[in-house]
Amino acid sequence: MSKPLVTMYSTVWCGYCQRLKKQLAEHSIEFTEVDIEEHPEFVDLIESLNEGNRTVPTLVFSDGYSMTNPSAQAVALKVAELESQSSN
Repeated sequence: MSKPLVTMYSTVWCGYCQRLKKQLAEHSIEFTEVDIEEHPEFVDLIESLNEGNRTVPTLVFSDGYSMTNPSAQAVALKVAELESQSSN
């Protein structure tokens, strides 16, 4: 199995994170999850992507593109774009 094309930075108490994880599973979108409370070394990254805020869920894709609290549809479109690029 190949490495997921997206990493989701989240926390266990984040309702938006829980909802997005469920929606991504429904769309069969694989992702790597990083809890920023368990891995505080990623807090600076999250803040740099969100104008100084610790906003989760923040997703970072294999090409470096990021999305904050996106819809599952937006994630699916980006993953499809990355898959298309990798097959060329």
